[in-house]
Amino acid sequence: MAKSSAELTRELQDSIRRCLSQGAVLQQHRVKLETKPKKFEDRVLALTSWRLHLFPLKVPAKVESSFNVLEIRAFNTLSQNQILVETERGMVSMRLPSAESVDQVTRHVSSALSKVCPGPGSLIRRGNADTPEGPRDTSPNSETSTSTTHSVCGESQPISCPTGGFSETYAALCDYNGLHCREEVQWDVDTIYHAEDNREFNLLDFSHLESRDLALMVAALAYNQWFTKLYCKDLRLGSEVLEQVLHTLSKSGSLEELVLDNAGLKTDFVQKLAGVFGENGSCVLHALTLSHNPIEDKGFFSLSQQLLCFPTGLTKLCLAKTAISPRGLQALGQTFGANPAFASSLRYLDLSKNPGLLATDEANALYSFLAQPNALVHLDLAGTDCAIDSLLGALLHGCCSHLTYLNLARNSCSHRKGREAPPAFKQFFSSAYTLSHINLSATRLPLEALRALLQGLSLNSHLSDLHLDLSSCELRSAGAQALQEQLGAVTCVGSLDLSDNGFDSDLLTLVPALGKNKSLKHLFLGKNFNVKAKTLEEILHKLVQLIQEEDCSLQSLSVADSRLKLRTSILINALGSNTCLAKVDLSGNGMEDIGAKMLSKALQINSSLRWGPHLDPLAWIGADPLPRTILWDRNNTSALGFLDIARALESCAALSHSNHTLRFMSFPVSDISQAYRSAPERTEDVWQKVVIQWCLVRNNHSQTYPQEQAFRLQQGLVTSSAEQMLQRLCGRVQEEVRALRLCPLEPVQDELLYARDLIKDAKNSRALFPSLYELGHMLANDGPVRQRLESVASEVSKAVDKELQASPGEGAQG
Repeated sequence: MAKSSAELTRELQDSIRRCLSQGAVLQQHRVKLETKPKKFEDRVLALTSWRLHLFPLKVPAKVESSFNVLEIRAFNTLSQNQILVETERGMVSMRLPSAESVDQVTRHVSSALSKVCPGPGSLIRRGNADTPEGPRDTSPNSETSTSTTHSVCGESQPISCPTGGFSETYAALCDYNGLHCREEVQWDVDTIYHAEDNREFNLLDFSHLESRDLALMVAALAYNQWFTKLYCKDLRLGSEVLEQVLHTLSKSGSLEELVLDNAGLKTDFVQKLAGVFGENGSCVLHALTLSHNPIEDKGFFSLSQQLLCFPTGLTKLCLAKTAISPRGLQALGQTFGANPAFASSLRYLDLSKNPGLLATDEANALYSFLAQPNALVHLDLAGTDCAIDSLLGALLHGCCSHLTYLNLARNSCSHRKGREAPPAFKQFFSSAYTLSHINLSATRLPLEALRALLQGLSLNSHLSDLHLDLSSCELRSAGAQALQEQLGAVTCVGSLDLSDNGFDSDLLTLVPALGKNKSLKHLFLGKNFNVKAKTLEEILHKLVQLIQEEDCSLQSLSVADSRLKLRTSILINALGSNTCLAKVDLSGNGMEDIGAKMLSKALQINSSLRWGPHLDPLAWIGADPLPRTILWDRNNTSALGFLDIARALESCAALSHSNHTLRFMSFPVSDISQAYRSAPERTEDVWQKVVIQWCLVRNNHSQTYPQEQAFRLQQGLVTSSAEQMLQRLCGRVQEEVRALRLCPLEPVQDELLYARDLIKDAKNSRALFPSLYELGHMLANDGPVRQRLESVASEVSKAVDKELQASPGEGAQG
């Protein structure tokens, strides 16, 4: 008969613990291992979190064999306290000393499996029963719970596993693959991701790790129900990572979005991906981004075929720059038409940067889908050789009522020759209900098409604050004349980009016409100033006159990359007294140190401008209040120019200047680099002075922000750290309890009961941590308790003052 674990010598147990120093030994049992048919030999079975180890009864202890719980294919408990385990490497049969030992081992394996994958009970059978027995559902507060248990992955998770048990699954997979478990990964996920309630697993957060580490992280998402999005952009993924991506998608019932943008995907991966979609009946993926990967037509044919079977379609599909040909597009368009779910589900479609994609008759399948009622809100077909007139005709019937974003840059107006304006232009732009962004950049828009566009917008009473990008359209004099004549009637455009259109001297008449449109808030005029010096001065004075008008509606103005040189100071001088402009982009004008000196003076006078990073033009739109910024890089500014800026900032800080909106300082990378090469020490000293003074001004005018966002992260950090400390302490107590089992029962019974009570109280406290922390936060500076205390204190103070004022009068009467 097998001896109990209590009969293992203390020396042997300690030796086993030392041998398994990398993981805590949770259980030790003396067993009879079947080494040959009907031949049993003495061994010690030691259980760690994810692995079962077998030792001979020798000191020093040495592992004879071991296997990870993930290697178990079947786990059967037979009569006479016998366990039969089928692993990837063969069968393991052993007899344990008692039924209690069998129960302890079974519960441990069941609990470990339930933390990693769903339905572990199907592996565990008792006797010859056909009905699988699942893991025991013990809460962290239960006295019988020897470790944190899960019901099943995907159901309720314990407090110690806040992100769906990711860390435990990751640790189990590391053990299974013989790799080191990186605690930094577990900490980031359990603390930062959890505190921010972030359901997007971003591989870029761990891009510094090796490919095999990334592969294990992706594999840990297979049964995780916390994360709903897997994101990777501009990071080439190795084959082992991509293999795990496919595995995760084949098993996951929670991943809703997959982003693999510029991840080094090939055609074969997309073909396998299509097959995975067909295998996973519980797949809930509805957003797919595979942009900037050379997928080619073979991949698209497989993907299109599988998308036919998507019962709910996709809400988002991004396939920009994927080397798809018109034949591949035809297959995709036919899928959209054949699967009725796409008409109501697809809201975001990006096929941009695929030259020639819409240049042939194969595009008719996509046009046919777009012409039917659909749910598209965002459509990007930039650089696809699309015929704009044909597309607008389709959109007019399909999604005109809810399309908000339309990018048709670098396309042609029509594939047909002729000077007449396509009727679709005027009809579409007069009928659109929700458009907020139209990009027609570099489309070489014909004059009649421009007129039809403006006429349509002038008739549209549904739109407002529309961003219209007509940059690089070669509009020239004829376009300038059309804008002067018709733009005044267009009241729905709030942002207009007319950069690089060869207007030149036509700006003399165009600028005043633009000023008459009081709906314009953001104007981009860069690369339109290729004129002689005298004419340039006249144009700049026109701009100054425009921004100094009392009823000027402009909030931002860009003259970037216009090579204005020293004449930029004409515009800068007007900024000192300007009250409407909050943003000015003067980048790329070569204004040198004289321009920097003028800027420093404007900075000391103006109270509406502030300094900030160079932003995309779209970042200028829709912000309320508008971020006040001036952009000034690529102007050949030397250390002397930066010194003038530093002195201006120093003056603002010393005088508590009225420019109270000054909060951000842009970093003129190009000019700083150039100045540093010529005078490194002086440039470094001056720039440090600029940054220091900027910080002083920022601190003098600091803003107050709600504490909710900071509270969430702080709460996550504090509670996570406290839980980790409690877990370590509980582990130590449990180790001592196991050691006390070797002693006679009566002398240590009180200590055992006390230790169990401590563990129980610790688990109860762990469950209360978030609530206790939130109650403690109520005593913060702006918490309700603090506010109530201040209110009571104020009332008491008033009452005391009233009593003190009344006391002299009463004393006199006495």
